[in-house]
Amino acid sequence: MKSLMLSIAAVLVSGAALAGPACNVPKDQWLPEAGFKKDLQAQGYQIKTFKVSKGQCYEIYGFDKAGKKVEIYFDPATGKPIESK
Repeated sequence: MKSLMLSIAAVLVSGAALAGPACNVPKDQWLPEAGFKKDLQAQGYQIKTFKVSKGQCYEIYGFDKAGKKVEIYFDPATGKPIESK
């Protein structure tokens, strides 16, 4: 029983480690998605996927201006990157 509980705890902890950051910003303060995507593209990003993460941050998958694959979370109110993988 103890090993089962430890296994469950390990799965829960590993799942939390995979989760992205949390952005606790009211939606009425968010930058408009279309304008934000346009700004990123002007900076040289090629966006393959743009979404709102489970933590309520803007998240992109794609490539930077050097062609390097990126996954970046952005604060939806300021547009500043807060985490990249």
